[in-house]
This record gives sequence, structure tokens and C-alpha cells, in this order.
Amino acid sequence: MCGIAGFNFRVNKENILKKLHHRGPDEDGVFEDKNFSFFHTRLSIQDIQSGHQPFFYKNYMIIFNGEIYNHIELRKNLDVNFTTSSDTETLLHLYLKYRENMFEMIDGMFAFCIYDGERLFFARDRAGKKPLYIYQKGDKFGFSSEINALKFLDLSIDEDDIKLFLDTGFCESGYKEISEFPAGHYGYFKKELKTYKYFDILDFYNQPKILNPYEEVEKVLEISIKNRLVSSDVEVGAFLSGGIDSSLIVAKASEFQKLKTFTVRFDGQFDESSLALLVAKRYNTEHHIIDVNIDFNEIEKIILNYGKPFFDSSAIPSYFVSKEASKHLKVVLNGDGADEIFGGYRRYVPFIKGWDKIAKKFAFILPLLSPTSRGKLMFVYRLIRASNKEGIEWYNTLLNDVFVDIYSFDSKKISKIDKFIKEIKLDSFEKLSYVDFELNLKGLVMKMDIATMANSLEARSPFLSKYMLELAPRIDKNDKLLKKILRELSNKYLPHELINAPKRGFEIPLTNWVNNEMNEIIMSYLDKGFYKHFVDEKVIKNIIERKINIPEDKRAKILYLLFTLELWYENRFS
Repeated sequence: MCGIAGFNFRVNKENILKKLHHRGPDEDGVFEDKNFSFFHTRLSIQDIQSGHQPFFYKNYMIIFNGEIYNHIELRKNLDVNFTTSSDTETLLHLYLKYRENMFEMIDGMFAFCIYDGERLFFARDRAGKKPLYIYQKGDKFGFSSEINALKFLDLSIDEDDIKLFLDTGFCESGYKEISEFPAGHYGYFKKELKTYKYFDILDFYNQPKILNPYEEVEKVLEISIKNRLVSSDVEVGAFLSGGIDSSLIVAKASEFQKLKTFTVRFDGQFDESSLALLVAKRYNTEHHIIDVNIDFNEIEKIILNYGKPFFDSSAIPSYFVSKEASKHLKVVLNGDGADEIFGGYRRYVPFIKGWDKIAKKFAFILPLLSPTSRGKLMFVYRLIRASNKEGIEWYNTLLNDVFVDIYSFDSKKISKIDKFIKEIKLDSFEKLSYVDFELNLKGLVMKMDIATMANSLEARSPFLSKYMLELAPRIDKNDKLLKKILRELSNKYLPHELINAPKRGFEIPLTNWVNNEMNEIIMSYLDKGFYKHFVDEKVIKNIIERKINIPEDKRAKILYLLFTLELWYENRFS
């Protein structure tokens, strides 16, 4: 796991390496020629002694961030006298032999650049586990694993991107000159960057469904976990949340080695530690329960790690559990991706059951339901509201429901996503699952990458393996109802109490924080008022003063969203 960067103009070497140091504190590498400068910081996990980067072969050079889990198997197809046991060398020779067809073979997470002395070749993994950002202004071109390593450059604010953030809770970078290299793509740069898609999970939704997929899921999960254990020369542990996803991973991984496991607990408010402990005891793991007492002075630093406006408040617990785990090892497994590809969210239920098709007929009862309804009534309220919307409004209502029905935003990026959603030709459940993969999941995995790498920790996600991403879309939706197929598999491996426990996300007590511990700092940032360029100040004033009838959690999300925007703006060039 590493940090990478490169530029077609000269930059301050020490500054770049310093910005990427946390991603790879074990070793630095620099290569320069007349056309480009390349930088690499290394977290040594594979071939610790000789896996240095940049890596050279003849007139080719590669810098690589990630892991290729099946690279030893892939070497059997390469007639090469390898000089290292590193997956970096494997990756370069796969490119030299197979070029763009190499991606059909690779199971891994990656962002890399190959240079032949004239042009650059880029690629990023299917789910976007490893980030890659591109800088372009005039004839200047650069790239980096993190936005913060590009913020010394000549940048300007992308108002279109800010509107997208306010509307959806996610954005590319906040800057006109910095874009995100798309996941599941490769590309070439000489005088301009051209990108091509090599993976679209939609292709697998359109394939015939698999009958009785239980054994296939178990086999693929075992292969995915085993690959992520054996492709490391250092110890691998696991996050253990108390849910079935991470618990299944711990159960299967324990068949291959003894694990260190980590559970986070927040001041008695977020606590699945008792369920996690059941799994830890069953599989005899070296278990660590992390009691997090938040230092609210750290929250600004955590959010600023992302280099852009960043809304997902679960970045905070993710950071703290990563910080603790990094004291014990360099690599952890997690359960990321299972909810999106196996129907784990409650919002999927009506679409699997077909309730969304009749919800529209009940629009007349919306005035009778309070926007502040709780529990099942809120579930019904949001479903009926969503049934009368389409495109990005439909998705926002089901996902974050931040400014929906309060304030609307208009931008080219919003329109592009709106068009993308409207044109998807799948049934409503698979459409929602597909959009979640393309939009929500790719934000979640980036959240985890920054949270872990800020602590020099690598996170590996078996549910996002090549094999699982090709298998899960082909499973019938009735086997996915609240992860039905994973729950059936859990009966074989997990305690009964855990399997039947209600689902809880990796959450924080955001409403309580916004109203209490963070209230002063949030209001001080809102007083700065950058948001007023995009949102009517009176609307926000009414939300603050509770003059608009919305749920408390929605109010908290709006204020936290604006806080993260103001925090980014105040630090946009530092």
C-alpha cells in the first residue's frame, strides 16, 4: 500500500513526499526525466526487502498503490525471469504481455501508472478502492493518490461540484482543475488524457441469474478471503463490528490463521461489542475493544484528511478504529461492499417486495404523515415520497434525504447523474443496487481508504473481490432480501444472537453532537458564510431555529453538511 504522484513539470520533492508520507512511511522513491517527475511512498507489505518503487524493466517504469491478490497465480502465465516477489513486477509484465486485457485476470485493489518514456498508462480498480486524482490546467498535468498532495497547485473553486455536494453529499474534489480518475477504467496520457471503461457491474446484472447460489457464494467468499490473507508478508487482522459481514469474514479467515480483531465502542452510544465478542470467543481471536472518547478538536483534522468537502460522518469512527488497529498491525480485513451487492440496507426491502409499485397510489396520505415520524411511519413516509420522484431526486430521498423538498440545486454534474439514473434499464431493486455501487459505495470505500491510510494501515475488502463483483449481480433479488443468502451462510458459522440482531450502521450520535458538543464549532463555521453563495441564508436560519418542520436527524445532517463545506473552504489551499 502506497502513495503515488507524478507531474509533467518540476515540483518541490520534499513537499510531495511529506504530503504522502502517511500512506507509505517505510520508504520513499523518486524518478525524474526530461518529461516527468514521479513519486512513491511505500507501506511495506509484500516483498519487504526488494519490492522498491518506482520499479523499472527495460524502458518501462511503474508506480503502484494497492495489492494484486492473485499475482502469484498470474505469474504462471508469464514467461519472465522475475527479480522480485512483488506484485508490482507482476503487474508491469501483465501489462507488457496483455495490455488492456490484463484487467480480465486481476483480483485486487489498485491505482497505478506505467511510463514508457513518452506516455503514461493509468488504471484504477473496479470498485474504486484505491483513489487517483488528476490535475489538468493548460499544458500542466499531474496526478496523486490524494487531493492534499495537489493543493499547492494553481486551483480554483468548482461551483458546479459544490452544488453537487450540497445536493447529494458527495463531489469529485471541489476544484475545477482536479478530477477523479474513474473506477473500473484505464487511460493514456501524452498530450491529453483519454479514458476507457474495462468494468461495468451492469454487465453482470444483465446476465442470467444463478439458481441455488449458496455454495457458490461460500466458495467465492473463501477464495476472496484466502487471497487477501496469503498475499501479505506481514500479519493481517480484521475489523469486527458485530454485524454478519465482518463476522463472516472473521469466521472464514480464522480457518487459515489466528487473527487480531478490533471493535469500536462510542461512549455507550454505538455499541455492538457484546455481539462482536461472541464471534471473537468462538474463533479464539486476539480481540481489542476500542472505547472512543472523542476529542472534538480532532474532528476538523479527520475531515481535512479528505482534501475536499466530505459529508460521511462515519469517517470519524473509521479513523479511530484504524488508529487503534495500526498500533498492532499494518493490514486489516473489513466487510465493505456486502450491503450494496447483497441487498443489506432497509431501503431495499420495498423494492424487492414490489411495494414501490403501489406506494405512488398512497400519495394522498402524505399530508397525514408528519415529516418527523419515527420508525416504520418514517419508512413509509420516505417510500411514498420517493415513489413520486425520479432520477437523482428519487435516489437522494432514499439515501441521504438532506435538502430534498427543502432546497433544490442545479448544475451540469447534477444533471449528468440525473440522466444516468433515469436511463438505467433494470427493475427497481437492481436499479437502486446498481446506483448504490456506482455512487454511494465508491464514496464509502474512499472514506475507508483515507481513514486507514491516514494511520498507515491497509484495509482489504473480500466482498469487493473480482469474483464477488461478478457473482453477486447474478443472484436473484429474493435471495438478497436483507442479505438473505449471507444470513443463511451465517447459520453455519455465527452465533444465533448475532444473526437475528437488527442491522445497525457504523454510526455516530450525530444529532446529539450537532446539538451539543459540536454546536459551538459548527455555528462558528456557518458564520463564515461560504454556503450563502449556494443556499438562501433565510432557509438555513429557519432550519437552525427549528422553524421548518423536519426530523432532528435531518436538521443535524444539513448543519453537519454545511459545516464540512465551510471547513474545507477555510482550508482549501492548505
